[in-house]
Amino acid sequence: MNTKYKMLALDMDGTLLTSDQTISPDTAEWIKRAKEEGVHVCLSTGRSFESALPYGEELGLSTPMITVNGSEVWRAPHRLHQRSLMDPKLISDMHAIAVAEDCWFWAYSVERVYNKDHWTDSIEGKEWLKFGYHTEDDEARHRILMRLQDMGGLEITNSSPHNLEVNPQGINKASGIRTVCGLLDIDMSEVIAVGDSMNDLAAIQAAGLGVAMENAQEVVREAADFVTSSNDKDGIAEVIRKFIFHM
Repeated sequence: MNTKYKMLALDMDGTLLTSDQTISPDTAEWIKRAKEEGVHVCLSTGRSFESALPYGEELGLSTPMITVNGSEVWRAPHRLHQRSLMDPKLISDMHAIAVAEDCWFWAYSVERVYNKDHWTDSIEGKEWLKFGYHTEDDEARHRILMRLQDMGGLEITNSSPHNLEVNPQGINKASGIRTVCGLLDIDMSEVIAVGDSMNDLAAIQAAGLGVAMENAQEVVREAADFVTSSNDKDGIAEVIRKFIFHM
């Protein structure tokens, strides 16, 4: 194989997927070519496994997957390797903050996604993976962030400028990629990590090559080794051509 990179870790929304939530034919073709070169293509997403899986199947991926921002690592589709749960007390406290701020919120449990419209009365009886907030009120979002930071024990990122995503402390896409590297016996220096949001930042900083999309948040672009074209202009295909095939 004529590349020093052995794994391509791809965020989904704003990265792999176009604005209409599809994978372009050109991007799909270059991912196929990378796989044929022996490169492991790993979806690394804040989405749940159920939400990410159809896209992995569309691409014909049988490699490990990282879901819920690293709270789950799958050895292969449907084969769970590792799951990092949140303390239900933290979920209860974060829910109280969301109610106080009257903002949209959601939470991933192992069984399903709950949100403001469909919440549960039995927080203690469930296994929790992630909590999220969405508000376009910058002051409200800042207040929420300050309260979350005061709680401690949390990994706080975002997947858009208007939301906050919360995982257990130390659990992020970078920790997920390190776990996958262990499964595949490759080094972090052999990984290309691509993303657009704060939940991709740790992975972009830790990987051998960290790539931000042209549409990425500014802090993510500044931290990246390379900025590729946007998700609507086949930025992933550009990365594969440039860094795997040296075209």
